[in-house]
Amino acid sequence: MKQNLRELRTEKGLTQADLANKLGVSRQAVIALETDKHSPSLDLAYKISAVFDLPVEAIFQNPYR
Repeated sequence: MKQNLRELRTEKGLTQADLANKLGVSRQAVIALETDKHSPSLDLAYKISAVFDLPVEAIFQNPYR
């Protein structure tokens, strides 16, 4: 699933560990998301959108469109 998570995180001045703490996941989970090795659950996608104050669609692209 295409995403711009790394860019958003660095623009906000967050480390991977910072973002992981805000989301309640491990730093390795953030790395997996940023490198497209893992897609987020719906719940995690909503948490990410809340951290960046953006709609889910602004962070993740629908792979079926």
